[in-house]
Amino acid sequence: MIGTIREFFQQRIRAEVESDERVDHGLRLATAALLIEMSRADFHVSEAEEAALSDMLQRHFALTEAETRELLTLAAEEVKASASLYQFTDLIDRHFSLEQKRQVLELLWRLAFADGHKDKYEEYLVRKVADLIHLSHRDFIQTRLKVEAEEDPGRCAT
Repeated sequence: MIGTIREFFQQRIRAEVESDERVDHGLRLATAALLIEMSRADFHVSEAEEAALSDMLQRHFALTEAETRELLTLAAEEVKASASLYQFTDLIDRHFSLEQKRQVLELLWRLAFADGHKDKYEEYLVRKVADLIHLSHRDFIQTRLKVEAEEDPGRCAT
């Protein structure tokens, strides 16, 4: 089974990242896969989370609706076949700048709050991703506080 997963990973993601013109697609796919994992972290995917996920990807990567649907379909397949987050976080860690990594973290936090509350499993997943893409605890906290303040301005007044 592990061999099959590795083979799938090598064929689908690594091959795309190997060629310069496809790096962006591989990174979009990895980011979308992490967001799908986040939407499922609390074992319930709400309509608000589904809408937020689609909207985030469309805006963040400047995609059309059709491109967004295709990306989500491909990412869902990747998530289904994956054994861990590593294959996704490794791509992001190796190819994204520090600022781009922070943006991924922000997207994850925004999705965590999309249904109106943050679940402990969602927070755990953001922390795990932050560690895997080598972001500091400070980045983790600052990004969470930024998103919380924007989602509920009265809650995090400074």
